[in-house]
Amino acid sequence: MLELKGKTVFITGGAEGIGYHIGRRLAAEGMNIMLSDIDTDMLDKAVETFKKEGFNVAGVKCDVTLAEDLEAAAQKTIDTFGKVHMLINNAGVGASGPQNRLKENDWRWTIDVNLMGVVYGTQVFVPLMQGHGEGGWLLNVASMAGFEGFGFGGPYCASKAAVVSMSESWQSELEPTGIKVSVLCPSFVKSRIYDSMRNRQERYGGPVHFEDILKKNPKLSILKEPVATGIDTDIVGNRVLEGLENGDFYIFTHPELRELLELRFGRIKKGFDQADASQALKADSEKE
Repeated sequence: MLELKGKTVFITGGAEGIGYHIGRRLAAEGMNIMLSDIDTDMLDKAVETFKKEGFNVAGVKCDVTLAEDLEAAAQKTIDTFGKVHMLINNAGVGASGPQNRLKENDWRWTIDVNLMGVVYGTQVFVPLMQGHGEGGWLLNVASMAGFEGFGFGGPYCASKAAVVSMSESWQSELEPTGIKVSVLCPSFVKSRIYDSMRNRQERYGGPVHFEDILKKNPKLSILKEPVATGIDTDIVGNRVLEGLENGDFYIFTHPELRELLELRFGRIKKGFDQADASQALKADSEKE
């Protein structure tokens, strides 16, 4: 049985969306919640809402692209709650566009948030969980895009594929030390990821609001539509708790996409079939 009451979770990108609703669900199970986010206005509102609902919560501003921010946030978590038992690497952004038009900063921003933010968070918080000897959980938020890339989403797909792969690596590495690892792989969820550039740091080009982008190019509303019609974020929160209780490594939210992955597996199998029939490989083996 999953024992969460009285334990502490640190959540990046926790002021709204998936992170917020995972935190809310875990708070209902009696966990202490440390929400972190780069958007301090939304963070303050989230903390206030949690407190009104009677949850034990605190908040801390954190830019996950900066290891020192995560170190400071970890210290505040320890100062506030004494220990930390769960890390949810949730903060994520999405730069999209044709590969020949995406700029270096588009790539660096997406990789630094979606990939290096997970790396930094894990490097900072896992030793703290290992140190108290009570075990812990590491939940990385990836995406179905980590299994099947889509057009015009190169940076996002690459970063999420890396998160899936790192999670697989860390599962075998960390579980012997008492840290359970899971990776959440949702498809479209009602969040504001389409407007994630609103919080883009100055060193990556500064903030841009989605509504301003639409004024210049209304056709880009196509980026918002599948997100706005996705599943509710509170459903994802319930699914995460269910997955943690089951000890699931992969936590999926859209089972109807099984067929999409089976098509991919079919293409991979075909590639191996072609390798089996390869005359070049047979010729090489005959030399031996």
